[in-house]
Amino acid sequence: MKVWGYFIPLDDEMVIFSGHTRRYNDSPRTLYEYMLAHPEKFGRYKCVWALEDPENVDIPGNPIKVKSDTPKYFKYTLKAKYWVTCVNIERSLHYKKRKCRYLNTWHGTAFKHIGNDAGVRKDFDFSSVDYFCYASEYEKKIYMNAFRTREDAMIPTGLPRNDELYHVTPNEIGSLKDKLGLPRDKKIILYAPTWRESTDNGKTCAIKPPINTKKWETELKDNYIILFRMHAYTNQLLGLEFNDTIRDYSAYPNVNDLFKVADILISDYSASMSDYAILERPVLCFTYDYEQYRDERGLYLDFDKDMPSGILRTEDDVLKYIKNMDYEKECEKTRIMIKEKLIHLGGHATEMCLVKLFEK
Repeated sequence: MKVWGYFIPLDDEMVIFSGHTRRYNDSPRTLYEYMLAHPEKFGRYKCVWALEDPENVDIPGNPIKVKSDTPKYFKYTLKAKYWVTCVNIERSLHYKKRKCRYLNTWHGTAFKHIGNDAGVRKDFDFSSVDYFCYASEYEKKIYMNAFRTREDAMIPTGLPRNDELYHVTPNEIGSLKDKLGLPRDKKIILYAPTWRESTDNGKTCAIKPPINTKKWETELKDNYIILFRMHAYTNQLLGLEFNDTIRDYSAYPNVNDLFKVADILISDYSASMSDYAILERPVLCFTYDYEQYRDERGLYLDFDKDMPSGILRTEDDVLKYIKNMDYEKECEKTRIMIKEKLIHLGGHATEMCLVKLFEK
């Protein structure tokens, strides 16, 4: 790759974006759309998007689209002076040019082990990253250890994708409920579990939450609507049946809209818990496989002590917690235990990242 790079001149006005190496999403999308909305500052830049299925993804602004992990993709990475990703542009290779500027926003607070802390692979090395976003000292310490990022590359910005969550208004929430077909006279629960490791060498990434949807409907239908949101890496959902009370919003493109309308979040080990905590609303940890997940994947926190709801192991625990909670106290626990501790930086990350990336 380095030898090939000698024959491909660097384009000082080209930016390549990669959101999870597969989709038009996450903080790279937020940064790209900000650039698109401010042509007086960024109109001269040529933008490239790396996608798993570029022919079937609509992106505003007519950027160049390229299929991830192909020779053409690597050619663009060698050509572009600016790299923007939330995972890894180099795809475990190490060939970044000296004058190339690399921004990695990452994609959420680490509750479960990541990088060199997880599994058997210990070769994560992001020392070539020029700017790496973090939202708290808790995150900074983990990223520097798990990815070998340089301390002088760490920038205290928070995530660009989360900026909008700091500026939500009641009118916006009402409009979103109308758009999503949700009643305004019921509380909304968002259930968004993280993905589970594949058990068949990657052919499927399945999840089967141990819940009886009919029971949830009976217990909650008078006061609540439950929105289910499957993780992007999960490709097989087992055991759930949807109805008027429990609705599937896995295909809805903007998860922040779901955060905004939700009065309560149910999750497990997902970074969505810290994203949602920006809104200072109740976070419930339905960790039915806690010991197994902790021992096999590894966790940075003791959920029984460090999370607002502690560990809720069964659907009965979850339903009881919802029906008996003091809502205002739960909001306060989320603010103190997650927002102030794990994600206290943010709100203007988009502008801060772009200033850093393009500064002279």
